Amino acid sequence: MNELYNPAPDDRFTFGLWTVGNPGADPFGGPVRPRISPTDIVRGLAKAGAYGVNLHDNDLVPFGSSAADQDRIVGEFMDVVQDCGLRVPMATTNLFSHPVFRDGAFTSSDPKVRAFAVRKAKRAIDMGVEMGAETIVFWGGREGVETDAARDCRDAISWYRECLDFLAAWTLDQGYSLRFALEAKPNEPRGDMYLATTGHMLHFIDTLDHADMVGVNPEVAHENMPGLSMVHAVAQAMEVNKLFHIDLNAQKIGRYDQDLRFGSEDVKGAFFLVRLLEGTCGRPAYTGPLHFDAHAYRTEDIDGVWDFASGCMRTYKILAAKAAAFDADKEVQEILAANHADPDRIGALLKDYTPESLETLEALDLDPEALAAQGHRYERLDQLAMEHLFGVR
Repeated sequence: MNELYNPAPDDRFTFGLWTVGNPGADPFGGPVRPRISPTDIVRGLAKAGAYGVNLHDNDLVPFGSSAADQDRIVGEFMDVVQDCGLRVPMATTNLFSHPVFRDGAFTSSDPKVRAFAVRKAKRAIDMGVEMGAETIVFWGGREGVETDAARDCRDAISWYRECLDFLAAWTLDQGYSLRFALEAKPNEPRGDMYLATTGHMLHFIDTLDHADMVGVNPEVAHENMPGLSMVHAVAQAMEVNKLFHIDLNAQKIGRYDQDLRFGSEDVKGAFFLVRLLEGTCGRPAYTGPLHFDAHAYRTEDIDGVWDFASGCMRTYKILAAKAAAFDADKEVQEILAANHADPDRIGALLKDYTPESLETLEALDLDPEALAAQGHRYERLDQLAMEHLFGVR
């Protein structure tokens, strides 16, 4: 095994308790391996070279626990986290497992359920802050419908907004320095989810009272399930400085949410995603935690779980090295430079409208037939990307 790609804490790789802790159950069969305790997960992640561990509130503290039990459980957990040199950079709250959320949490038609969801989220935020989390992720696992006869979706979106505005205002009132990251998904477990894509979430964020503290947490599987591009979703978020967190995994298009090992499907898509995150193409890099929201195959025992975790991290590092090599390739640079060339500084005319810029624009000699005849050599560029991925260039 090439040790060059072994992970280290400086790589900022994180896993959730629910990821390596997944016992391999699915809707058609129960667990196939023993559950790993939260403290053993932490020890295993530290040994594997991870930077941190993330969690839902009920991954660690059972639903309905007393305040005293929560304090004890959190204290014992954080002792191990600190002893292992890990961090808890992100925390989230489970608003989807308990039957009370069967018709939604923040979008439930029942205001009592919405109030319970806000209260639960508030307590999870307190717990996250106690652990040192800087980001709070909200995944609306039950925020949707099987039938639109249930409610006007405009009401649901309004309720969603009210709950997030309430929590943001309370967070600021506590003096917490936190960012919220909203995670989109098109379907599953609901037939249709509200705010189904990262693009939906970005628009929704602009309508919030405290939009400056709210960003997105795109997930590869969630964007790929309906055949959308994770690369484009992440780029859109980065372009407006709203990529607050990210979930890395793999997914076959059109399947149920698989949460596969990162890079195990659509290697080219993973390559271009890593290239974007690492900033090797020239734009600023993403500098936050790189979170793997995935789990081992149901075929695996405990040893296989740690093979899975290692594989996620090594694949990211391998792809990062290949992205750097691709963008340093002289032929790649020449093709990109030729396509982006602007010797007449025409691009500058389009940045801001003025009567003078319009006059200059109208006077340009722009021959559509000549422009249409130009090839871009993208076939060659894409082949170069493949050859770097195949390791032959």
